[in-house]
Amino acid sequence: MFLAHPVGRPVHEILAADDAQDVAWLDLVDPTEDEIRLAEAVSGIALPRREALEEIESSSRHYRKGDVIYLSTPLVRMINEALTAYPVGIIVSERWFITLRYANYTAFETMSRDLAANDVDFALSDVPELLIHLLETVVNRLADILENAGHSLATISRTVFTSTRPRRHVRNADVLRQTLRELGASGDLTSSIRESLLGVDRIGMYLGDARYFEFRDTLQARLRILGRDVASLNDYVAQMTVKVQFLLDATLGFISIDQNDGMKLLTVVSFVGITPTLLAGIYGMNFKIMPELEWHYGYYYALCLMLASVLLPLFIFWRRGWFGDRSK
Repeated sequence: MFLAHPVGRPVHEILAADDAQDVAWLDLVDPTEDEIRLAEAVSGIALPRREALEEIESSSRHYRKGDVIYLSTPLVRMINEALTAYPVGIIVSERWFITLRYANYTAFETMSRDLAANDVDFALSDVPELLIHLLETVVNRLADILENAGHSLATISRTVFTSTRPRRHVRNADVLRQTLRELGASGDLTSSIRESLLGVDRIGMYLGDARYFEFRDTLQARLRILGRDVASLNDYVAQMTVKVQFLLDATLGFISIDQNDGMKLLTVVSFVGITPTLLAGIYGMNFKIMPELEWHYGYYYALCLMLASVLLPLFIFWRRGWFGDRSK
């Protein structure tokens, strides 16, 4: 899809060169080869293909050709609860602001609405302002995602360390396994956001080194603020990564405790079953001379002895807290 985002007017699709008149921002969303060629014809700028945007070297992500600056970064996107990072390309010249993306992003939609309503404190009338505003909108969106991820981690933490535990089989089957899945998703999310923040930070550093805003004091100040915001978000991501690892270790620790409890139960059952089995084996021997063989109460005596050999270890293990809940 090849879109135009005019200021003060709604977004519209570009089907011919005339549709791009009086527009600075050209937006290609999962474009076909024909749409890329049309954009090249409209702007007179050679546009990179997806393979070039997916390059990881800094020299391939940020470079200048004549008066045109080429920028690219991966941006995280959640589609059908699956986390994916897609490449985003930004091409800026004196006349054009061109974006190449392969997924719909909330930040781009927000900026499009800002342009259509012209609802900003500054004029989005030229390319440098469009560029810095897009970077700010992307960082704000990543901050919102991090904030939601932080709330999710807080919920997971309460689940892991809650004092009220559900029944053992329910906790083993559902809570702990679900907690591991959520922690894995949180770890993937923080890693992807870190990658996106790193890409935005590198774009900001490249623009600063290239002195792209050299004669625009206001935009220079906003770029510095953007850098500080990215740095603070990176610190937050690092803290979340540590918390994810801590909760993962704690969850695995609880799983180990449950496994140990299961082994204790098996030990109790095995020990309790050994003694009566031994007694039954002794009194089941067919020796001619056995003191209890002719005893009238021998049968009841053996049963009582076996019952006592079961109850006494159970009582001892219960006193030691190996099973049951003595607080009730």
